[in-house]
Amino acid sequence: MDAQQWYESGSMIEVNGRKLFVYDSDSSNSDNKPVLLILHGYPTCSYDYFKSLPYLEDKFRVIIHDHLGFGYSDKPQDYSYLLIDQTDFALNLWKLLGITKAHILAHDYGTSVATEIIARNCEKKSLNIEILSVTLCNGSIHIEMSKLRFIQKLLLNKISGPIVARLSNKKTLSKNLQNIFYDKNKIKQFEIDALWHMMTYNNGRKVLHNVTQYIKQRYHNWDRWIGGLKSTHLNIHIVWAKNDPVAIVKIARTIHQECKNSDLLILRNLGHFPMLEDPKTWSKNIIASILNSNH
Repeated sequence: MDAQQWYESGSMIEVNGRKLFVYDSDSSNSDNKPVLLILHGYPTCSYDYFKSLPYLEDKFRVIIHDHLGFGYSDKPQDYSYLLIDQTDFALNLWKLLGITKAHILAHDYGTSVATEIIARNCEKKSLNIEILSVTLCNGSIHIEMSKLRFIQKLLLNKISGPIVARLSNKKTLSKNLQNIFYDKNKIKQFEIDALWHMMTYNNGRKVLHNVTQYIKQRYHNWDRWIGGLKSTHLNIHIVWAKNDPVAIVKIARTIHQECKNSDLLILRNLGHFPMLEDPKTWSKNIIASILNSNH
Protein backbone atom coordinates (compact mmCIF):
# COMPACT_ATOMS: atom_id res chain seq x y z
CA MET A 1 0.00 0.00 0.00
CA ASP A 2 1.44 3.38 -0.99
CA ALA A 3 0.86 6.80 0.55
CA GLN A 4 -2.04 7.72 -1.73
CA GLN A 5 -3.83 4.44 -1.09
CA TRP A 6 -3.47 4.95 2.65
CA TYR A 7 -4.87 8.48 2.36
CA GLU A 8 -7.87 7.16 0.44
CA SER A 9 -8.52 4.52 3.11
CA GLY A 10 -9.21 7.19 5.75
CA SER A 11 -10.96 10.52 6.19
CA MET A 12 -10.33 13.96 7.66
CA ILE A 13 -12.24 14.81 10.84
CA GLU A 14 -12.19 18.20 12.54
CA VAL A 15 -11.38 18.08 16.25
CA ASN A 16 -10.82 21.18 18.38
CA GLY A 17 -10.59 23.29 15.24
CA ARG A 18 -7.89 21.11 13.64
CA LYS A 19 -8.21 18.40 11.01
CA LEU A 20 -7.04 14.91 11.89
CA PHE A 21 -6.57 12.02 9.50
CA VAL A 22 -8.55 9.02 10.78
CA TYR A 23 -8.64 5.40 9.67
CA ASP A 24 -11.75 3.53 10.84
CA SER A 25 -12.07 -0.08 9.69
CA ASP A 26 -15.84 -0.21 10.18
CA SER A 27 -17.61 2.96 11.23
CA SER A 28 -20.93 1.13 11.37
CA ASN A 29 -19.38 -1.72 13.43
CA SER A 30 -21.77 -4.03 11.65
CA ASP A 31 -20.26 -7.12 13.29
CA ASN A 32 -20.39 -5.55 16.76
CA LYS A 33 -16.70 -6.21 17.35
CA PRO A 34 -14.82 -4.74 20.32
CA VAL A 35 -13.12 -1.46 19.46
CA LEU A 36 -9.33 -1.12 19.34
CA LEU A 37 -8.01 2.45 19.46
CA ILE A 38 -4.41 2.76 18.29
CA LEU A 39 -1.99 5.55 19.25
CA HIS A 40 0.97 5.58 16.86
CA GLY A 41 4.63 6.49 17.35
CA TYR A 42 7.26 9.06 16.33
CA PRO A 43 8.16 10.29 13.76
CA THR A 44 5.83 8.16 11.67
CA CYS A 45 2.02 7.90 11.59
CA SER A 46 -0.98 5.60 11.33
CA TYR A 47 0.54 4.00 8.22
CA ASP A 48 2.74 1.94 10.57
CA TYR A 49 -0.17 -0.47 10.95
CA PHE A 50 -1.25 -1.09 7.36
CA LYS A 51 0.28 -4.59 7.31
CA SER A 52 -1.22 -5.52 10.69
CA LEU A 53 -4.77 -4.47 9.88
CA PRO A 54 -5.87 -7.72 8.18
CA TYR A 55 -5.09 -9.57 11.41
CA LEU A 56 -6.37 -6.97 13.86
CA GLU A 57 -9.58 -6.31 11.94
CA ASP A 58 -10.49 -9.97 12.15
CA LYS A 59 -11.15 -9.43 15.86
CA PHE A 60 -11.63 -5.66 16.31
CA ARG A 61 -13.06 -2.53 14.85
CA VAL A 62 -9.77 -0.65 14.48
CA ILE A 63 -9.49 3.14 14.71
CA ILE A 64 -6.17 4.94 14.21
CA HIS A 65 -5.61 8.67 13.81
CA ASP A 66 -2.54 10.67 12.95
CA HIS A 67 -1.59 12.81 15.94
CA LEU A 68 -1.55 16.53 15.26
CA GLY A 69 1.75 17.31 13.51
CA PHE A 70 2.06 13.81 12.03
CA GLY A 71 1.09 12.08 8.81
CA TYR A 72 -1.88 13.64 7.03
CA SER A 73 -3.17 15.56 10.05
CA ASP A 74 -2.79 19.34 10.35
CA LYS A 75 0.72 20.58 11.15
CA PRO A 76 0.38 24.09 12.58
CA GLN A 77 3.75 25.81 12.95
CA ASP A 78 2.71 28.08 15.82
CA TYR A 79 1.86 25.24 18.17
CA SER A 80 3.42 23.68 21.26
CA TYR A 81 2.50 20.03 20.57
CA LEU A 82 2.01 19.22 24.23
CA LEU A 83 1.24 15.58 24.90
CA ILE A 84 -1.53 16.76 27.22
CA ASP A 85 -3.17 18.39 24.19
CA GLN A 86 -2.61 15.32 22.03
CA THR A 87 -4.53 13.39 24.68
CA ASP A 88 -7.41 15.88 24.46
CA PHE A 89 -7.47 15.47 20.68
CA ALA A 90 -7.63 11.69 20.98
CA LEU A 91 -10.37 11.67 23.60
CA ASN A 92 -12.45 14.26 21.74
CA LEU A 93 -12.07 12.38 18.47
CA TRP A 94 -13.24 9.14 20.05
CA LYS A 95 -16.21 10.98 21.56
CA LEU A 96 -17.12 12.38 18.13
CA LEU A 97 -16.99 8.86 16.74
CA GLY A 98 -19.38 7.70 19.45
CA ILE A 99 -16.93 5.31 21.10
CA THR A 100 -18.15 4.47 24.61
CA LYS A 101 -15.84 1.57 25.47
CA ALA A 102 -12.65 0.28 23.91
CA HIS A 103 -9.23 -1.27 24.23
CA ILE A 104 -6.26 1.08 23.72
CA LEU A 105 -3.04 0.06 21.98
CA ALA A 106 -0.08 2.45 22.10
CA HIS A 107 3.41 2.41 20.62
CA ASP A 108 6.38 4.74 21.14
CA TYR A 109 5.13 8.38 21.23
CA GLY A 110 1.61 7.04 21.66
CA THR A 111 2.50 5.46 25.01
CA SER A 112 2.79 8.96 26.49
CA VAL A 113 -0.76 9.75 25.37
CA ALA A 114 -1.86 6.42 26.83
CA THR A 115 -0.18 7.06 30.18
CA GLU A 116 -1.81 10.49 30.38
CA ILE A 117 -5.17 8.78 29.83
CA ILE A 118 -4.28 6.31 32.59
CA ALA A 119 -3.35 9.19 34.91
CA ARG A 120 -6.66 10.94 34.26
CA ASN A 121 -8.51 7.70 34.88
CA CYS A 122 -6.73 7.39 38.24
CA GLU A 123 -7.91 10.89 39.10
CA LYS A 124 -11.50 9.82 38.35
CA LYS A 125 -11.74 12.42 35.62
CA SER A 126 -14.49 11.81 33.11
CA LEU A 127 -13.00 10.38 29.94
CA ASN A 128 -16.39 9.76 28.27
CA ILE A 129 -15.12 6.28 27.49
CA GLU A 130 -14.76 3.00 29.37
CA ILE A 131 -11.23 1.68 28.95
CA LEU A 132 -11.29 -2.11 28.79
CA SER A 133 -7.50 -2.48 28.68
CA VAL A 134 -4.32 -0.68 27.66
CA THR A 135 -1.56 -2.37 25.67
CA LEU A 136 1.87 -0.70 25.74
CA CYS A 137 4.44 -1.46 23.06
CA ASN A 138 8.05 -0.28 22.79
CA GLY A 139 7.87 3.24 24.11
CA SER A 140 10.40 5.09 26.25
CA ILE A 141 8.00 5.48 29.14
CA HIS A 142 10.93 5.32 31.54
CA ILE A 143 12.72 8.02 29.56
CA GLU A 144 15.77 7.86 31.83
CA MET A 145 16.43 4.33 30.51
CA SER A 146 15.92 5.18 26.85
CA LYS A 147 18.82 5.00 24.40
CA LEU A 148 18.00 8.03 22.26
CA ARG A 149 19.35 8.08 18.71
CA PHE A 150 21.82 10.78 17.76
CA ILE A 151 19.34 12.37 15.35
CA GLN A 152 16.73 12.58 18.12
CA LYS A 153 19.21 14.49 20.28
CA LEU A 154 19.98 16.85 17.40
CA LEU A 155 16.29 17.45 16.66
CA LEU A 156 15.60 18.03 20.36
CA ASN A 157 18.18 20.82 20.63
CA LYS A 158 16.73 24.31 20.16
CA ILE A 159 19.65 25.41 17.96
CA SER A 160 20.41 22.33 15.88
CA GLY A 161 16.84 21.00 15.82
CA PRO A 162 15.29 23.34 13.20
CA ILE A 163 18.42 23.07 11.03
CA VAL A 164 18.51 19.27 11.11
CA ALA A 165 14.77 19.13 10.40
CA ARG A 166 15.18 21.40 7.38
CA LEU A 167 18.09 19.34 6.03
CA SER A 168 16.50 15.94 6.65
CA ASN A 169 15.83 13.76 3.64
CA LYS A 170 14.50 10.36 2.65
CA LYS A 171 17.97 8.80 2.84
CA THR A 172 18.33 9.95 6.44
CA LEU A 173 14.94 8.49 7.32
CA SER A 174 15.81 5.21 5.61
CA LYS A 175 19.10 4.86 7.48
CA ASN A 176 17.56 5.65 10.86
CA LEU A 177 14.64 3.26 10.37
CA GLN A 178 16.93 0.44 9.24
CA ASN A 179 19.10 0.97 12.32
CA ILE A 180 16.18 0.29 14.68
CA PHE A 181 14.88 -2.79 12.88
CA TYR A 182 16.24 -6.16 13.99
CA ASP A 183 16.42 -7.18 10.34
CA LYS A 184 16.95 -4.02 8.30
CA ASN A 185 16.01 -5.87 5.12
CA LYS A 186 12.44 -6.15 6.39
CA ILE A 187 11.63 -2.52 5.61
CA LYS A 188 10.92 -2.00 1.94
CA GLN A 189 11.63 1.03 -0.19
CA PHE A 190 7.95 1.65 -0.92
CA GLU A 191 7.30 1.83 2.83
CA ILE A 192 10.12 4.35 3.28
CA ASP A 193 8.74 6.34 0.33
CA ALA A 194 5.27 6.39 1.88
CA LEU A 195 6.50 7.33 5.37
CA TRP A 196 8.68 10.11 3.98
CA HIS A 197 5.78 11.46 1.93
CA MET A 198 3.57 11.60 5.02
CA MET A 199 6.30 13.05 7.25
CA THR A 200 6.91 15.92 4.83
CA TYR A 201 3.28 16.37 3.83
CA ASN A 202 1.94 19.86 4.56
CA ASN A 203 5.37 21.32 5.47
CA GLY A 204 6.11 18.54 7.94
CA ARG A 205 9.81 19.40 8.17
CA LYS A 206 8.90 22.74 9.75
CA VAL A 207 7.24 21.11 12.77
CA LEU A 208 9.60 18.15 13.25
CA HIS A 209 11.71 19.99 15.82
CA ASN A 210 8.57 21.01 17.73
CA VAL A 211 7.04 17.54 17.87
CA THR A 212 10.39 16.11 19.02
CA GLN A 213 10.03 18.12 22.23
CA TYR A 214 7.82 15.31 23.52
CA ILE A 215 11.01 13.78 24.90
CA LYS A 216 11.38 16.65 27.37
CA GLN A 217 7.72 16.30 28.32
CA ARG A 218 8.37 12.71 29.33
CA TYR A 219 10.84 13.98 31.93
CA HIS A 220 8.52 16.80 33.01
CA ASN A 221 5.51 14.47 33.50
CA TRP A 222 7.49 11.47 34.78
CA ASP A 223 5.95 11.43 38.26
CA ARG A 224 2.42 11.80 36.89
CA TRP A 225 2.69 9.10 34.25
CA ILE A 226 4.76 6.54 36.16
CA GLY A 227 2.60 7.26 39.19
CA GLY A 228 -0.49 6.52 37.14
CA LEU A 229 0.91 3.19 36.02
CA LYS A 230 1.75 2.26 39.60
CA SER A 231 -1.73 3.04 40.90
CA THR A 232 -4.04 2.16 38.03
CA HIS A 233 -6.60 -0.62 38.31
CA LEU A 234 -6.85 -0.93 34.54
CA ASN A 235 -5.65 -4.08 32.82
CA ILE A 236 -2.23 -3.32 31.33
CA HIS A 237 -0.71 -5.58 28.67
CA ILE A 238 2.96 -5.06 27.83
CA VAL A 239 3.98 -6.48 24.46
CA TRP A 240 7.60 -5.63 23.72
CA ALA A 241 10.04 -6.33 20.92
CA LYS A 242 13.19 -7.47 22.68
CA ASN A 243 15.75 -6.14 20.21
CA ASP A 244 14.65 -2.51 20.22
CA PRO A 245 17.83 -0.39 20.56
CA VAL A 246 15.86 2.70 21.69
CA ALA A 247 13.05 1.62 24.02
CA ILE A 248 15.10 -1.18 25.51
CA VAL A 249 13.50 -4.27 27.02
CA LYS A 250 14.55 -3.16 30.53
CA ILE A 251 11.80 -0.52 30.29
CA ALA A 252 9.17 -3.20 29.71
CA ARG A 253 10.37 -5.29 32.63
CA THR A 254 10.41 -2.24 34.91
CA ILE A 255 6.84 -1.29 34.00
CA HIS A 256 5.72 -4.86 34.62
CA GLN A 257 7.28 -4.80 38.09
CA GLU A 258 5.68 -1.45 38.92
CA CYS A 259 2.20 -2.06 37.51
CA LYS A 260 0.20 -4.48 39.62
CA ASN A 261 -2.38 -5.29 36.94
CA SER A 262 0.05 -6.03 34.13
CA ASP A 263 1.22 -8.97 32.08
CA LEU A 264 4.40 -9.03 30.01
CA LEU A 265 5.13 -10.65 26.66
CA ILE A 266 8.56 -10.23 25.07
CA LEU A 267 8.92 -10.89 21.34
CA ARG A 268 12.37 -12.00 20.24
CA ASN A 269 14.21 -11.02 17.07
CA LEU A 270 12.18 -7.84 16.48
CA GLY A 271 13.17 -4.18 16.65
CA HIS A 272 11.43 -0.90 17.34
CA PHE A 273 8.70 -1.24 14.68
CA PRO A 274 7.53 -4.86 15.08
CA MET A 275 4.21 -4.11 13.38
CA LEU A 276 6.14 -3.36 10.19
CA GLU A 277 8.92 -5.92 10.63
CA ASP A 278 6.75 -8.97 11.34
CA PRO A 279 3.09 -7.90 11.31
CA LYS A 280 1.67 -11.42 11.60
CA THR A 281 3.65 -12.45 14.68
CA TRP A 282 3.17 -9.06 16.34
CA SER A 283 -0.57 -8.88 15.61
CA LYS A 284 -1.32 -12.42 16.74
CA ASN A 285 0.41 -11.74 20.07
CA ILE A 286 -1.39 -8.43 20.49
CA ILE A 287 -4.73 -10.14 19.90
CA ALA A 288 -3.92 -12.94 22.32
CA SER A 289 -2.78 -10.52 25.02
CA ILE A 290 -5.98 -8.48 24.81
CA LEU A 291 -8.58 -11.18 24.31
CA ASN A 292 -7.06 -14.00 26.36
CA SER A 293 -6.23 -11.97 29.44
CA ASN A 294 -6.83 -13.60 32.81
CA HIS A 295 -7.22 -10.24 34.54
